[in-house]
Amino acid sequence: MNGRYLLDTSILIALLGDEREVKEKLAQADEVFVPSVAIGELYYGAWKSQRVHENLAHIDELVSESTVLGCGVEAARRYGEIKNALRLKGRPIPENDLWIAAIAVEHGLTLTTRDAHFSEVVPLLKVEMW
Repeated sequence: MNGRYLLDTSILIALLGDEREVKEKLAQADEVFVPSVAIGELYYGAWKSQRVHENLAHIDELVSESTVLGCGVEAARRYGEIKNALRLKGRPIPENDLWIAAIAVEHGLTLTTRDAHFSEVVPLLKVEMW
């Protein structure tokens, strides 16, 4: 299962939950990246949790060990392209997931996720369900 992957928030949550299956798949990957948008979603989840400081520390550790990709002009261009394609299909997906998909498309990465709605972005986006 070699390849270059971008981890969706659902996979990052599983990783933070120490899921063996996700860790095994990541160990086989050539390169792994994390979108800044997903980090924002994790921080939001931490702030609304019962264990704020513990969860923030886990996210900070994850960030320090990861290559984080942000949104630039090319991601914005891809965002617009993807959002319009989904509008024409009548199949919108959540805004943050549009940005995550755009980052993956920009960098030619396979998005790993547990969210089926990303399949709406195929063939622009390569998706693997983990």
